[in-house]
Amino acid sequence: MNEPSAVFVVDDDPSILASLESLLSSEGHKVLTFESGTAFLAARRPDLPACLVLDVRLRGSSGLEFQRELVRSGIHLPVVFITGHGDVPMSVSAMKAGAIEFLLKPYRDQDLLDAVHNGIERDRARRAEARQMAELRERYAAMTPREREILPLVASGLMNKQIAVNLQLSEVTVKVHRAQIMQKLQARSLVDLVRFADRLAADHARDHTRA
Repeated sequence: MNEPSAVFVVDDDPSILASLESLLSSEGHKVLTFESGTAFLAARRPDLPACLVLDVRLRGSSGLEFQRELVRSGIHLPVVFITGHGDVPMSVSAMKAGAIEFLLKPYRDQDLLDAVHNGIERDRARRAEARQMAELRERYAAMTPREREILPLVASGLMNKQIAVNLQLSEVTVKVHRAQIMQKLQARSLVDLVRFADRLAADHARDHTRA
């Protein structure tokens, strides 16, 4: 694999941990194993595209409870559940909480490897999206309050003349602001600008929802 990746394994059976570490390491992943969710949360983890392999039944708390704790902690990792005692309601609950796979022991090694690969690719895409969004926020922060006011009007398809009337500005002034907006957001076309504006609006809506 060109880009390093990590797999975290949480299982209270040392033999399972050793077996999974051997299997996943053979595929080139950096593997970190933990015997409890508490140990996982306390550890320093590599900043890499990653996937979490999690046993449903752990001493002290269930894997499903730990999955919910991860969400509350803002840790967004694709989760592959493994269990020797699964049932349909349990698997449905895991999937609703965001798990990408629910494997019953004994499972085929290839099924686990495929699930982990899928999880890492999902996390790689999420991380790329987060980086792009952070860059877009930085560009937006460089805009003036007037430019931020004009952005949604331009993105909605209004002409310079219409925006000028709405904001009681001259058309020339709107044209200058529009050019500055395009430059600061690094938008090469109106299509780019509309896409960026939509992403920023969705990002702001998520921030308000969290608040």
